[in-house]
Amino acid sequence: MQLERSVPLGPLAISSSSIPEGEEVLLSVTMEALSDGVTLSGTVQVPWQGECRRCLEITSGQVTVEVAEIFKERTEGELGDILPIANDSIDLGPTVHDAAILALPIAPLCRADCAGPIPELFPVITAESAGADPIDPRWASLGDLHFDSDPPE
Repeated sequence: MQLERSVPLGPLAISSSSIPEGEEVLLSVTMEALSDGVTLSGTVQVPWQGECRRCLEITSGQVTVEVAEIFKERTEGELGDILPIANDSIDLGPTVHDAAILALPIAPLCRADCAGPIPELFPVITAESAGADPIDPRWASLGDLHFDSDPPE
């Protein structure tokens, strides 16, 4: 069974990004019956907003996260991470909540080349622009050591 729904999800937030109040997440899943339960697989599209980690301007976006869960009726003494089926219905709330909160960006960027508020004083250093770290002169002579397994340079 295919299920596609926009559902409201109360305001959720982590340190620097959040799902704004009133925004809806798009749930697009396939549910398949098993002999003793139901599998759910699909995607959750989550709109978010937050402060850019470089310029501190408000930025927003949308992230899509994969979900896969198994729902079963709980039997007496059964342990595990199986989500319950109660009264022939499934509560997708915890699944959507967990997927949404884990999908939020921890340190959002407004754009990849954001220079920040004062690029002259605080330049953006990327892996490509950083180059190799300078060698401490006190340890420089260790670079001349070669072992039997090392080819000479």
